[in-house]
Amino acid sequence: MTQGFQFHFAGTQLTLLPSGALWWPYRSLLCVSDLHLGKSERIVRRSGDMLPPYETRDTLGRLEKDLRSTGATTVVCLGDSFDDLLAAQNLPEAEMLWITRLMAGRRWVWIEGNHDPGPVEFGGTHLAELHDPPLTFRHIAREGASAEISGHYHPKARLQLRGGSVSRPCMLFDAERIILPAYGTYTGGLRSDDATLSGLMRDDAIAVLTGTPPRPIPMPR
Repeated sequence: MTQGFQFHFAGTQLTLLPSGALWWPYRSLLCVSDLHLGKSERIVRRSGDMLPPYETRDTLGRLEKDLRSTGATTVVCLGDSFDDLLAAQNLPEAEMLWITRLMAGRRWVWIEGNHDPGPVEFGGTHLAELHDPPLTFRHIAREGASAEISGHYHPKARLQLRGGSVSRPCMLFDAERIILPAYGTYTGGLRSDDATLSGLMRDDAIAVLTGTPPRPIPMPR
């Protein structure tokens, strides 16, 4: 399997993959957040601005690679899997078939997000949140929760390097919660020092920047 960042959380061993996916080997479970499939189509529909319509294929290609490397039998998509309901319905047939092929033979859970609150034209299980003890998977972090894995905020952090700095999507985690980075192409990000994220995470929280290999740093505040 591709090199990742291994850590313990709520008594479980987890791995953040370079792509931003979270791997739970004990459950053979791969979790990805905020795919925002069909975003370029939604932007054209709402504003008329044109973006190269390749983001869905790029996102699905990375997801297929992670599924192949882990052999995951369960997939949890942690909300905002589609940019909106019309984006899901308007995906090209080839991309719909690609999703169907990835789902085949696996337990596939679609967690509801704020962009995709209703059912979509795909199989699998649709839930507001998933409890798989000891972990709870939901789209938006809930104040006071523990052993929680969420997404929504698309966290990113800046790493200082010689001669400059680099900003990357990142996972945030502390003893109570994990906030995953956005997995989808064309997704923006919220800096980890934003008051919303600083307010959710403990003072000793870690940011793990995506890439090969993922790099842990103290969460910038």
